[in-house]
Amino acid sequence: MLFGEEDFAKLQKSKILILGVGGVGSYALDCLWRTGINDITIVDYDSYDETNQNRQIGSEAVGELKTEVLKKLYPTVTTINQKMDMAWVEAFDFEPYDIIIDAADTTKVKIELAKKCYKKLIMSTGSAKRFDSSKIEVASIWKTSGDALARKIRNELKKAKFDRNFTVVFSPEEDRCKDKGSFVGVTGAFGLTVCSEAIKKILKG
Repeated sequence: MLFGEEDFAKLQKSKILILGVGGVGSYALDCLWRTGINDITIVDYDSYDETNQNRQIGSEAVGELKTEVLKKLYPTVTTINQKMDMAWVEAFDFEPYDIIIDAADTTKVKIELAKKCYKKLIMSTGSAKRFDSSKIEVASIWKTSGDALARKIRNELKKAKFDRNFTVVFSPEEDRCKDKGSFVGVTGAFGLTVCSEAIKKILKG
């Protein structure tokens, strides 16, 4: 067994929350679930669209809610079909979870999450407009570089006089297109990297 009995037991006992199950979050979910973590809660509000089909697990079910489709694929997960906004972050109880994965799209929500649960947080920043998965890095938010979203989050946290560390998965690769565009080789690799970081944190205790 790759992890050994004691470590595998830690994984099986862990509780993970995934915020956003799109191009990054759905691959993180798949990786965690296949590693033996059953107690996973996913939060999302969207339905699948044809434009999701290049990068999101479950997106063949166009028009259906992401949470409902993923519940069929990963039966042990708990689903919350909920729009994530500032009020939701403020009201939600993050305490029961060992790891919180932020694969959400809204910058203000990401910043508020960092303030509220930085000790448990693994945040994914910009994965769109890139195609070189070898450029993906993991660092403290304060050591990220070359990513506009991470830079904005850093700046806003500085303004709020927030100086704590949390883990970020990012890529300094330059944008490869001006308009919207995503490549599953990168968005999926972001999700798998997030999964790997979550497992490392769980095993460290």
